[in-house]
Amino acid sequence: MNRDTRLKTTTACIAIAGLSVCASALADGLKDPLPDSFTFAGVTLYGTIDVGYAYQSEGVPLNSKYVGGLEYQAFTTTRNFSGSQSTLAESGLEQSKIGLKVDMPVSSDFNIVGRLETGFNPLSGELTNACQALVDNSGVAQGRQTANADSSRCGQPFNSQAFGGVASKTFGQLTIGRHNSLQLDALAQYDPQVLSYAFSFLGYSGFDGGAGSTQAARWDNSVRYSYQNGPIHFAAMFSDGGTDTGILGRAYAGQVGTSFHNLSLDAVYEKENGAVNLRSSFDNMANPVPTPGLAAYASNDESWNIMGKYAFDFGAGGSAPPGDKLVLFAGYSHIQKAHSSEPGGFSEGDYPISIGITINDSAEYSLEWVGARYMMATGLNLTGAYYHVSQNSWTIGLGPTGTQGIGCSGAGLLCAGDFNEASFSADYVFNKHYDVYAGINYSQVTDGLANGFAGTTKDGTTGSEDQTTVMVGFRVKF
Repeated sequence: MNRDTRLKTTTACIAIAGLSVCASALADGLKDPLPDSFTFAGVTLYGTIDVGYAYQSEGVPLNSKYVGGLEYQAFTTTRNFSGSQSTLAESGLEQSKIGLKVDMPVSSDFNIVGRLETGFNPLSGELTNACQALVDNSGVAQGRQTANADSSRCGQPFNSQAFGGVASKTFGQLTIGRHNSLQLDALAQYDPQVLSYAFSFLGYSGFDGGAGSTQAARWDNSVRYSYQNGPIHFAAMFSDGGTDTGILGRAYAGQVGTSFHNLSLDAVYEKENGAVNLRSSFDNMANPVPTPGLAAYASNDESWNIMGKYAFDFGAGGSAPPGDKLVLFAGYSHIQKAHSSEPGGFSEGDYPISIGITINDSAEYSLEWVGARYMMATGLNLTGAYYHVSQNSWTIGLGPTGTQGIGCSGAGLLCAGDFNEASFSADYVFNKHYDVYAGINYSQVTDGLANGFAGTTKDGTTGSEDQTTVMVGFRVKF
């Protein structure tokens, strides 16, 4: 049996297995073979397994460690596409994960709360580790690499979240540990594609969730407080940073929002000092760890964000069963990345870094997105979304303190550029534990954001690269 035959056979078996489980649930009158929850004494075990098959017009082969396995978008620091890909795929709609959630009442108004969660790649069984994917591809020529790029998930035992604290309906919730950034949590509520890797820029790239640095999408050594009073809610978060946390200095964030009838609005501000940015694997020599370390730069990031959604409920009202629902989404982020004086340290996952450049004139980005999700009472959800990112021309110096002002004429990726993406997905939910999905995503980078792809001009003022991804898959959730 040749490789192509084995691949097709394996794919068919996985698809049949997933559809068989769903068909079994349907055949039994939608009776779910899994229990409603795995909860004992206030501790709940939960998880998601998301697998499928993908075709990409341009891309690189699957990597067993990288976030989601594939480079699902054209927005990437590696610029390493090597032709079309047709492959088993994972975590297209949602990061596969397993975790424990704690919610234990200790009095009439206070609960002990907490969460331990980690993401993994179900096709390999490995913990998600983007930093190791960069290491493995260092020194590998363009056209021969597998998927790789930066992320805050770098093989940590709990690469998602790990926090604990107390919650009160009267006084709010206070937790300490490793948290999603306030922006990342907000995007999960206001992204029409719900942070899907395969169909959403906001999901595939932690750039917006980390206020410009994907390593900063999750904050170690952090304290988070949130409070809600009627339709108004707010949150604040502080991190002391650390030499191996993805944020070398201190970080601050605040959020305020409201939910009134069918309208929800939120505004988020974040400031991160010394955020780690891992550069392309092409900037590394072979075997860069432990010395000299992964090529990187540090930046002081600041972001202002506003987002909203409005729901149209087509239910019959009264005691009638719920009807269809249409939700409209929109959001805007402005991000500024400025010079940081941090001399070095480690990335997430304790990978040593080598700071070879520093920002002189700030990099600024504007991000906009709109979308709609139509949820049918039958269980079919249809979602369409559009995402846009623009980058200005910015300059750098060499080393941690250089002031050479190297700009667009010296390095094309510093030129102004744009990213555009449009996606559509259909997700059929059989019950709370099983669903199947299919979707298509088209993305394009131009000018500076495309510089480095094969065939683009060296000066970064012209050129483009586009990618189309089609994926089908299924999820099991418990």
